[in-house]
Amino acid sequence: MPLPSWYEGLEDKIPDSLDDLQGPAEGVVALPQHLVWSGLTEFDLSKRGIRMEMYRTVITTGRRGDYEAYLNADHLVADWPVLRKGLGPGYRQAWENKLLLRRKTSG
Repeated sequence: MPLPSWYEGLEDKIPDSLDDLQGPAEGVVALPQHLVWSGLTEFDLSKRGIRMEMYRTVITTGRRGDYEAYLNADHLVADWPVLRKGLGPGYRQAWENKLLLRRKTSG
């Protein structure tokens, strides 16, 4: 029996709306140990590259509550064209299917 896909069930963890992403828009964010256990643990949101590193970390290691607490919808949408390139294909597809593409086409 083959192992399940690394991305199986991922779309279910993603909030239903960008409005649910209420993370900070500015300042320095210290991520908890369950998200980042070594290396950079505090992220200055005014620095786009540092912010995108934090977003990649939260997206790939977080859970729904982490997405809602640490990701800001405006930053996510603005940074997505570059941020998506640093994510695996399963993450890109799940986030675009559930949130990002839906928002682009509904406006």
